[in-house]
Amino acid sequence: MIVLVQATVLTVGLNGNGKNEVLRELPIRLITMQSGTEAARSLKNEKVDSVISKWDLDDMEDGRFLKRLRAVKPEIPTIAFVRAGDRAQEIAARSLGVSAILTDDTSDELFRQTVANVLGLKGILSIKAIRRFAGPAKNKKRRYEIEKITE
Repeated sequence: MIVLVQATVLTVGLNGNGKNEVLRELPIRLITMQSGTEAARSLKNEKVDSVISKWDLDDMEDGRFLKRLRAVKPEIPTIAFVRAGDRAQEIAARSLGVSAILTDDTSDELFRQTVANVLGLKGILSIKAIRRFAGPAKNKKRRYEIEKITE
């Protein structure tokens, strides 16, 4: 099966919350970084179509990474993950002009839909690999579930 990459997405600080796994279902090239410093360096060498970042990173709190990104590359669509119920973070992210704001407790489906909308992937197929096990490990079967991303 051939899947054509539609965009390159950089995620920052999302390791451990399962959101990167959701992104692997989309036709994108995924670059993952844990720190804002590391991500800033990679932006100098990589052509990135979108950035998804936590508002508070271990090395850059109070949205400092996203603020710097918006100042240097305002044309890159960005999605900010803010703490659920933290109005101050949400207001600060909105004032930055990010493309979308999500909270840590956002469902996988809403997350995937938001990313697809920001990247303009409406109508693109999402491929999910589902493994079924029938008997011993050597008899593994794999089937693919194809889901259309709707508007």
